[in-house]
Amino acid sequence: MSRHWGLDDIGWDKFDPAKIDPDMVMAVKTASLVEANSEDYVAYLLNVFRAETWLHEPIRKWGREERLHGQALAAWASKADPTFNFEERLARFREGYRLPLDVTDSVRGSRAGELLARCVVECGTSSYYSAIRDATEEPALKQISHLIAGDEFRHFKLFYDTLKAFDPKDSLGLFAKLKVAIGRVNETEDDELAYAYHCANFAPDAPYEREKCMMAYSRRAYRNYRYGHLARAISMILKAIGLAPHGLLAQIAQRGAWWLMAKRNRRLERMAA
Repeated sequence: MSRHWGLDDIGWDKFDPAKIDPDMVMAVKTASLVEANSEDYVAYLLNVFRAETWLHEPIRKWGREERLHGQALAAWASKADPTFNFEERLARFREGYRLPLDVTDSVRGSRAGELLARCVVECGTSSYYSAIRDATEEPALKQISHLIAGDEFRHFKLFYDTLKAFDPKDSLGLFAKLKVAIGRVNETEDDELAYAYHCANFAPDAPYEREKCMMAYSRRAYRNYRYGHLARAISMILKAIGLAPHGLLAQIAQRGAWWLMAKRNRRLERMAA
């Protein structure tokens, strides 16, 4: 098995301050906090899958890789903005945003639903970092986002294969799967990203304005997407649900999602102007 990449594998000597986009820096700072907060997700998943001991080490490995993603993004952000204190910002974020770690059952209603929700998350992150990779001209960030996107795609495969092994008869019906998938997509609007944006980019005494933070983050994050990034994410989600990832249904879903994203981006840009 090949060695997983680490911080020493990043071409930091190619870092080019002239190619830094300030909006990208703010988005990357935000992502660094969310990615590094994997400890809570690992604890939560180990609670949910406490009887499936064969899954514990893959979950822990997934968590270590997520933590590395946060560290790599934070290292880049610190080069782009030397005032960025990652550990202090992460501590603030973790103090104000925590997962329900005392639960023993999935918040999705079933363990199969939990695995499907993880698939949806990995679809989003693999497409997001692919979008950053293709949007940025800064060489170090391009390499980091490429490596993370590859990891997130493999993480999708981990949870997808586990879902198929865990529920070989596909007992979770289509309506239930659609409900889980749509619900998890909608959760991107919850406090996690908005609060991470606030902690990453504002002083400790600044008031937290959730809606403004969510809008500011969305404008900086989603402007990087191109049609192919979103289309691939939609295909992966359809595959996880059990629907054909290609064909007419996929094309309709992809075009509809792109229309909605483009419409929202235009609104966010108008509001910012």
